[in-house]
This record gives sequence, C-alpha cells and structure tokens, in this order.
Amino acid sequence: MAASRINIIARSLSSAAGGGMVKPPVQVFGLDGRYATALYSAASKQKSLDIVEKDLIKFQGLLKTDVRLAEFVKDPTVKRKLKVDALKSVGAKASLNVATTNLLALLAENGRLKNVNGVINSFKIIMAADRGEVVCEVITAKPLDAETKGKLETTLKAFLKKGETILLTTKTDPSIIGGMVVSIGDKYVDLSVASKVKKYSEIIKTAV
Repeated sequence: MAASRINIIARSLSSAAGGGMVKPPVQVFGLDGRYATALYSAASKQKSLDIVEKDLIKFQGLLKTDVRLAEFVKDPTVKRKLKVDALKSVGAKASLNVATTNLLALLAENGRLKNVNGVINSFKIIMAADRGEVVCEVITAKPLDAETKGKLETTLKAFLKKGETILLTTKTDPSIIGGMVVSIGDKYVDLSVASKVKKYSEIIKTAV
C-alpha cells in the first residue's frame, strides 16, 4: 500500500516519461518519508538532485525569514487552489527547479503543507546517505563539552561502513534527565534516564 502511494506521488512530481521508481540509498518513514522518497526518484530521473536539495534548503530559509510566507503556508483557511498558484509563483520568482516547485504545489494541493519541513528534512537524510554521509543525532540533558563530543564521535564512527562519513548533530532536552538518546542512520537507541525511570515505573505498576 505504501509503495503504491509513493508511486502515485512520484508520478505527480516527475515530468519525465516512463521508468520505474528510483530507490533512495536509505529508507525514510512516514508521510514525510513518502514525499521525500518520491521527490528523490523524480529528481534522480531529471539528474537534478543537488539542485533540488539546494532549492529546499533555500525555501526552508525563506520560511524562517519571511513571516508572511510562513503564515500563508500554515493558514488552514486559505483555499488549496490559491496556495498551489501562490507556491508556483514563488517557485518561478525564486528560480526553483521544476521538481521542487511540483513538490510544493503537490503538498498544497493535498493539504499537506504543514509537513513541508518534515519532508525537506527527510530529503536531507536521503541526500546525506547518497553522499555516503551517515546522519547522527545525539540528544542529551545538558550540552556536551568538546572533549566528550569528540570521544562520542570517535565511538560512533566505529559503526560506519567503509567510505562513509558521519554527520553529527547534538541537541539538548532537559526532560530526558540524564544519559542520551542516539539515532544513527535508521538506528535508534534510547539510553536516557527518563526512559529507564519509565521502564521501572511500568514494572512496579504491573507488580503491584
């Protein structure tokens, strides 16, 4: 079912005739992942992957700096047709690639513009994998110092395959209390104190 939906989206995004889906080097999940996967296939056929990635980063930047555009994109009261026409106009003015503009228009047409940042981030993950980069995110309760971050990066590199490089980002979230949450590629490990507390709480509840 998911594969057929991806094919439908891909056909909507691609102006190239014929040919099956071009599979991405890494699988991304959910609705955002389906759109990103379809865009990767369409842009691959058009040999415009790098251009599309730059376009999406540019548009993501516009959403942060142009308040009126961001509000227009988020506003659920604006009719879909109006949003489609407006985003096609934005694409033309910003000289965006046809695949990029088609994505924005399709999201608007399907009432999915609220997912645009998620789709862009999923596409970034695919493109990083395409370059042999493995995206790794580490979440800790407090910021990591340079020494700890360096040691962690060295440890994580041991999980890479030959020719791959790590793309490490760190975030803080006090709610995890301590420890860390690590995602590397499509793998996810929750080593936080908060998850342990929750686990033990559930064990105690079932024992009572």
